[in-house]
Amino acid sequence: MKQEPQFTVKVFTLVLLCLFALVPSVYATNGMDMEGYGPIATGMGGASMAYDNGTAAVMNNPATLGLMPEGNRLDVALGFLQPNIQTSVPGAPAAESTSNLFVMPAVGWVQKKGPLAYGFGVFAQGGMGAQYDVGSWPTLGSPDKVRSELAVGRAIIPLAWDVTKDLTVAASFDYVWASLDLQMALPMSALGSLVTGCAGPLCGALGSLPGTDWARIDFSGGGAFNGAARGTGFAGKLGATYKFSPNFTVGAVYQSKTHLSDLETSPQGAIFSEQTAGSLPGKIVVNDFQWPETYGIGVAWNATKRLMIAADYKRINWSDVMKSFKMTFEAPLAGSSVSFALPQSWHNENVYELGLAYKITEAFTGRIGANLSDNPIPDSTLNYLFPATIKDHYTIGFGYDFNKANSVNASYAYAPKVSNTNMSQGIPVTTTHEQNNFQIMYSLLF
Repeated sequence: MKQEPQFTVKVFTLVLLCLFALVPSVYATNGMDMEGYGPIATGMGGASMAYDNGTAAVMNNPATLGLMPEGNRLDVALGFLQPNIQTSVPGAPAAESTSNLFVMPAVGWVQKKGPLAYGFGVFAQGGMGAQYDVGSWPTLGSPDKVRSELAVGRAIIPLAWDVTKDLTVAASFDYVWASLDLQMALPMSALGSLVTGCAGPLCGALGSLPGTDWARIDFSGGGAFNGAARGTGFAGKLGATYKFSPNFTVGAVYQSKTHLSDLETSPQGAIFSEQTAGSLPGKIVVNDFQWPETYGIGVAWNATKRLMIAADYKRINWSDVMKSFKMTFEAPLAGSSVSFALPQSWHNENVYELGLAYKITEAFTGRIGANLSDNPIPDSTLNYLFPATIKDHYTIGFGYDFNKANSVNASYAYAPKVSNTNMSQGIPVTTTHEQNNFQIMYSLLF
């Protein structure tokens, strides 16, 4: 076994440190989850649980690391997500989200040595959000834009063990971080309906404000990938693969619900403002935001020497973690605080992933796939700042081996436009969402 080149270790360390700072939000696909992790899997509709798809296995199914050849693998990937989101109400021009291009880096390194495979990876898990500029109807006449950006990322340490030549089991420890920016405007009367608790002098002040006024809650990190409200925690995965024959493999994975701390801003990191009363600085605490439990099963069949077919089923249990979006504003007045709950009532989501990979030449592989799911958000709780409504994706991709050590993989996924209307406030609020996702990855085997 060759020793790792010193320059490779240094470059990997530098890239890793940069990625901790840069891994951004990923705007909604399967709810808040990506439709696929890594361009190999994404080119096949996200199907990934039962074949070697590189270091993205730490997100998909860590047991597939046991299917890689002996040696080291370093993957460096870059994604470009382009959502197109609009929202409209009768009597006003449609508002288009100006958050329409996001760059998503990822990196992973794995060593397979004998029956063990282990390594490290940093990936964006998912997120959601939108931005509407000053003067658009979602600002309600208030003096600033409205926006949201929820980001979740993971640094993952996996370990896969070939129990037998056919059976591999794996586990991973996932360090998870989350951040949120929110600049939201809403009628004072609507804000009042969201209040779940109040303490101190702020209670009386809220009760005396005109219901026709707008109110705003603002907290922002002031730059991309720098959410003002932040929290950290951990989660884990268990996975397995089993080769029923040299050409047919089954894989399964379980991802635990996260254990994240509350997301908190600095003591003066948030502003509550109202049309008549002015602005009040304070602190926002996002209470008990978590990423859901997920599990799935999949198969990979080498139908011929050139053709592989993969299919996965995945279940994302949103209903346990997205009942409501809870926040507390703590003001620097004696004991003053206000708690809000934005109803969500998300459904659990079923995701079906199907992909084909065809080896056109020894060096070039073409891929195609589909990712089909339902929308987890009821129309009655859909908010144009959190439009995680995409349902289906259609994907294509390729891989090219320059030689035994160097290769590149790329994918493109298109999510057709979906349209949903919330009538809960008595007027139709219609939000549409479509998107494109490009990913490219360079791989080094050594």
